[in-house]
Amino acid sequence: MKILGINGSPRKNWNTDILINKALEGAASQGAETEIIHLYDLEFKGCISCFACKRINGKGYGKCAVKDDLALVFEKIEKADALVLGSPIYFGEVTGEMRSFVERLFFQYLVYDKERTILTPKKISTAFIYTMNVPEDFIKEVGYEEKFKKYEDLFQRFFGSSESLIAADTLQFNDYSKYVSTMFNAEEKAKSRSELFPIDCQKAFDMGAKLIKRT
Repeated sequence: MKILGINGSPRKNWNTDILINKALEGAASQGAETEIIHLYDLEFKGCISCFACKRINGKGYGKCAVKDDLALVFEKIEKADALVLGSPIYFGEVTGEMRSFVERLFFQYLVYDKERTILTPKKISTAFIYTMNVPEDFIKEVGYEEKFKKYEDLFQRFFGSSESLIAADTLQFNDYSKYVSTMFNAEEKAKSRSELFPIDCQKAFDMGAKLIKRT
């Protein structure tokens, strides 16, 4: 049993990366083999609309033809039994690297026929972890839940199942006094880190374990 983690954050050993690794630890507790891939370590771009993946009788039908660092990642995903993705939210969206990755991942499998056929080789369990510095009540206020639901629906359509984990009010800096950040209360942020983030870590661990149990 193999589970892949895809980190869409530019920061290692911080909120998103930590939670993905907790999910992988949960999967490992159920006997799964784990691996994490950091998108910001890779060289790639978004879809270039070459349509090689849709050419009739084409050699690469249903496969992205661009030979960059995502080629090996896609091979690993097709061999995996579960997938955990994670991204911080910047300006109301996942990071640019994560967005480009999702674009490339799914477009190769989408068929332009009347039945809207999907060419993913098999169904796998998936989960998406979102981290953000805004408080939890802000999520509903700005409609983030609808956005996350769209990603969940997308992964369900292509891979069969998906769930989401939202970690709000995360810590941005270890020392807020070093940055222009008066809109935040450093003491409240520290409290959230010590009291709420461990709960999110446990949720991520449990989610990872559940993904493998369900597979």
